[in-house]
Amino acid sequence: MTYRTVKLLADATKAEDLFHGQWQNRRTKLDDFRPYLHERWAEGCTNAWTLWEEIKTHGYTGGYGAVRAYLQPFRTSPTAPAARPPSARTVTGWILTHPDSLPESEHLKLESVLADCPDLEALAGHVRAFGKMLTQLQGDQLPQWIKAVRADDLPSLHAFANGLERDLAAVTAGLTLPWSSGVVEGHVNRIKMIKRQMYGRAGFALLRKRVLLAS
Repeated sequence: MTYRTVKLLADATKAEDLFHGQWQNRRTKLDDFRPYLHERWAEGCTNAWTLWEEIKTHGYTGGYGAVRAYLQPFRTSPTAPAARPPSARTVTGWILTHPDSLPESEHLKLESVLADCPDLEALAGHVRAFGKMLTQLQGDQLPQWIKAVRADDLPSLHAFANGLERDLAAVTAGLTLPWSSGVVEGHVNRIKMIKRQMYGRAGFALLRKRVLLAS
C-alpha cells in the first residue's frame, strides 16, 4: 500500500471520499432524470417509490435502489432543492390556453397555483367562461357572465365588465354573429406597414398610389 493510498484513507471523512479514479463522475442512468426528481421533490412528492414509478414512464430503466439512495440526502438536508415558482406571465399563459390544449404537466402546475389562491381560481373560471362565449358564439350568455363576475371580489374584472356593459348591444352582436372585421384590420395593418417603409413621411397621394399598385 503506497503512502498516497494511506493518506487518502486517513483523510477521508465519509465513504464517498474513497471513490476516486475511473469511477469518479461516471454517468449513470439516473443523470437525465435528476432535474425531474428535484422538481417533484420541491412540489411535495417525497415518496421514492412513487418517483421511481414516475420516471420509469419517462424512460428510466434503472432500479429503485438508485433512486432511493439519490433522494436520501434530501431528507436530511436543511436546504432541500426548491423549484422556482412560475412567473405571472407563465400563469397568465396557462389560464388563457384552452384546457384541452394545455400539457398535463402544466395543467397540474396550474391547478396547484389556483388551489393556493381562491381569487385567482375565480378569475380563471371567468376567463374560461368568456373564452367559451367568444369561440362558440354564445353572446346571449353575456348578461349572466357579467352578473357572475360582479358576484366576486375582482375589481379589475369589474372594470372590464363595466366597459362591456357600456356598449352591450355591440359586444353581444360581436359574440353572436359569425362576421368580424378581421379583413378590414388586415388591410389597415398592411397600409401601416407601407407607411412605415417610407418612415412615415409619405403624403396621402404617394401612399394612395403605393397601396393601389401593391394590390
